Amino acid sequence: MISRLNKKTLIRWKVYIDRSKMYIGYVQFLLIIFVFIKSLGDNFITEFVFTSPMIAVPIILITFVLLSLIIGYLDSRLGFREEEIRNHSKSNPVLMDIQKSLAELNTRIAIMEQDKK
Repeated sequence: MISRLNKKTLIRWKVYIDRSKMYIGYVQFLLIIFVFIKSLGDNFITEFVFTSPMIAVPIILITFVLLSLIIGYLDSRLGFREEEIRNHSKSNPVLMDIQKSLAELNTRIAIMEQDKK
């Protein structure tokens, strides 16, 4: 049993769980939207959503997708993703080793090019 649960298997399971958390988060966010609409009390929007779900739910889903795309686009445009990746790579020892190796290779290439001249 222990031999089957090696480090790679556990890491693969963790990745699967992390990926599923992302999708569960989408569902939770949509549920929060419905709870928020319900908390608005008796008004036109609440009545429309809960009396006509065949119309309201697709509208909410389309709005959710469009707003998510806009927010994701702005996130990429403003450079948050690149900065986040840069921060993660600084704390990841494997990526730091790769970065060091690349820097050493670049230095060696520069020296070789100077020697050719």
